[in-house]
Amino acid sequence: MSATPAPPAPDAPPPRRSDATKAAILDAARERFAADGYERATIRAIARDAGIDPSMVMRYYGNKEGLFAAASEFDLRMPDLGRIAELGALPGRHVGTVLVEHFLDRWEADEVLTALLRVGVTNAAGAERMRAIFEEQLGPVAAGLSPDPGEAPMRAVLVASQILGMAMARYVLRLPPAAGMTRQEVVDWLAPTVRRYLTAERP
Repeated sequence: MSATPAPPAPDAPPPRRSDATKAAILDAARERFAADGYERATIRAIARDAGIDPSMVMRYYGNKEGLFAAASEFDLRMPDLGRIAELGALPGRHVGTVLVEHFLDRWEADEVLTALLRVGVTNAAGAERMRAIFEEQLGPVAAGLSPDPGEAPMRAVLVASQILGMAMARYVLRLPPAAGMTRQEVVDWLAPTVRRYLTAERP
């Protein structure tokens, strides 16, 4: 009598279906918010884009505000603060160059930040998310470089004015001069100003 074959070894557990559903919802939401803005984007349209029933969106995120908050989570992935501080102590434009190049990488690699900017100029919820992202993630960099830590919020806002202004002109409005500049030209123009905002003595 032949031996009873051993049962096959269990495979690794498959990803939970809910994880795939949430990912599909967030992808659809980011695209819809970017295309339509916060006010015009609807749960029904987002669910249709994700290929699911609208009730699933409500189940996971409650309402459009909750969905937007989840879809707009964004990590700027700021460079190491110690390295930035070291560059800020050096002569030249090193810290400005590092930061401008970093933000160009982030804008060009992920459309979520561009979508947030589009929504932020027309909707209070989008503006609040953008404020929180820059305050929480750029603020510590400014605090680590400012000659006076008490001026860090002001200096972070000044940096954001340069970064967001260029992003609006280059990636959202696509103004020909801004969109037509080479990457190096953008860095060369913005880096000295960004460094000055972060490290120079107050005028």
